[in-house]
Amino acid sequence: MILLISIILLALMFDFINGFHDAANSITTIVTTKVLTPFQAVIWAAFFNFVAFFISKYIIGEFGIANTVSKTVYEQYISLPIILAGVIGAVIWNLLTWWKGIPSSSSHTLIGGFAGAAIMANGFQAIQSSVIMKIAAFILLAPFIGMVIAFFISMLVLYVCRKMNHTKAEVWFKHLQLVSSALFSIGHGLNDSQKVMGIIAAALVAAHPLHLGLGIHSVEDMPDWVAFSCFFAISAGTMSGGWKIVKTMGTKITKVTPFEGVVAETSGALTLFLTEYLKIPVSTTHTIAGSIMGVGATKRLSAVRWGVTKDLMVAWLLTIPVSAILGALVYLLVSLFL
Repeated sequence: MILLISIILLALMFDFINGFHDAANSITTIVTTKVLTPFQAVIWAAFFNFVAFFISKYIIGEFGIANTVSKTVYEQYISLPIILAGVIGAVIWNLLTWWKGIPSSSSHTLIGGFAGAAIMANGFQAIQSSVIMKIAAFILLAPFIGMVIAFFISMLVLYVCRKMNHTKAEVWFKHLQLVSSALFSIGHGLNDSQKVMGIIAAALVAAHPLHLGLGIHSVEDMPDWVAFSCFFAISAGTMSGGWKIVKTMGTKITKVTPFEGVVAETSGALTLFLTEYLKIPVSTTHTIAGSIMGVGATKRLSAVRWGVTKDLMVAWLLTIPVSAILGALVYLLVSLFL
C-alpha cells in the first residue's frame, strides 16, 4: 500500500513538473508579444488546462490517450516496482531538461521510463512495440503536421487580410491570441494530463491482485478522482511557469508577432485535437515548435533558426532512449530494496 501511494504521489508530482515544464508551450507567444504579463498568462493557461477535464469527462466521454499509455507494457508484466522506477526516471530527465531550458517531451519521457524499467525487469517481450513505435513516429509527425497546418493557415490569413490596415490588424490579432492560447491550453490539458492518468491506472491494475482495495480490473474502471487529480496537478504546475523554455520557444526559433502567435497556437491546437481523436499521446512541445517553424517559413526560410531547430530535434529523438535507460537504472536500484 505504501508503494502504491508513493507511485500515485510521484506520478502527480511528475504531472505538476510537466505543467511548469510545458507552461511555455501555452504562454510563449502571448508573453513574447506582450498581450499578457507572464503572471496573467500562466493563470490563463492553467484555467484552460483544467477546463480540459470537463471536456474529456462530459463531452468526449473517454480518456483514450490514458488507455494507450497504460498499454505501453503488457499487463502481465506490469508491477509496482516497474512503474515506480519508470516515473522516477522520467522525473529525473524532465528536471534536467527543464534546468537546461531544453523543450523536451514530458510524454515521451514518461513512456520511455516506463518501458525501460519493464525491459530491465522482463526483457523486450514486456513492451508492446507496436504501441511504442506509433508513439515514436509522432515525434516527427506531430511537429510536421503542426508546421504544415501553420504554413497554410498563415498563407490563408495573409491573403484574407491583405488589404487590412496594419495597425488595426495588429490589435485584432492581439485579441485573437487570447482565444488561440486558450484552445492550445485545452489541447495541452487533454493530451498531457491523460499520460499520467495512464500510469496511475496501470499501477491500480497491478495492485488489484494484491488485494490493496484501490486496485481496479482495467483502465476503463478508473475512478474519477484519478482524472480530477491529474488535471488539477498539471494546472497547478502551469501556474508555476517555466521561463527558460519560454525564451527558447519565443525568441530563439523565430521572432513571433501577434499574427504568428495566433496561427501557431491555432495550428498546434488543431494538431492536438487530431491526436486526441486518434488516441495517440504526442508532445505539446513538439507540436507548438513545429507550428512556430511553419509560421516563420511563410516569411522566408531563413527566418527560422534551423540550427536551434536541429538541436531541438536531437533532444526530441534522444528523449525516449535516454529516459528508458534512466528507468532501467532506477529499476536496478529499486529492485535492491524491494
